[in-house]
Amino acid sequence: MDFFNFHTHHFTNQPNILELVNQYPNEFDAAIPSYSIGIHPWYITENRVDADLKIIEEKLQTENCLAIGECGLDKRIEIPLELQISVFERQLVLAEKYKKPVVIHCVAAFQEVIAIKKKMKISVPMIMHGFSKNNQIAEQLIKEGFYISFGKYLLRNPELKTVFQNVPNDLFFLETDKIEENIKQVYDLASEYKGITIKDLQEIISSNFKEVFER
Repeated sequence: MDFFNFHTHHFTNQPNILELVNQYPNEFDAAIPSYSIGIHPWYITENRVDADLKIIEEKLQTENCLAIGECGLDKRIEIPLELQISVFERQLVLAEKYKKPVVIHCVAAFQEVIAIKKKMKISVPMIMHGFSKNNQIAEQLIKEGFYISFGKYLLRNPELKTVFQNVPNDLFFLETDKIEENIKQVYDLASEYKGITIKDLQEIISSNFKEVFER
């Protein structure tokens, strides 16, 4: 593995890239070699939650399923927050049961996610994907034991440079999510921002991968 793409919706099947491909319970592709699976808050269908969780639990017991998610909370959608919290917490129970890391989607609900982590005493790694916020939120997440993944917004928003620079090297990942740019482009910018070589960056992320996914 030369490159690790922490979160993507596009499987490119390149031999030197390990891609953690996002999957949904009702649209599952068994041909994808490494994936996460979860109920995204946008796609919660109340009468299907139990069936979706059953599929997720089955997949979490397989070797190719590296994580649960993306799942989490989004205050900018119409699905009631109470329902989102219930579905998120039920997925965290499964994450703890099968000792799988959690890929988190969070929009305007960082305090709620932090509170849930504390309340449920979550011990598995929790990773905020697609981070786009300020130093203050990043510092709070780090203090509470979260990892942070950067991708689209790192490429699009120069103001994220200092936020990314301040995140400790043992607590971040890189991703492409749904963007057209490839993971090598994200690595290029990240290595420039951190002032390190691509080789050093690859070693950092490889070490973080082992810590989170090979526990």
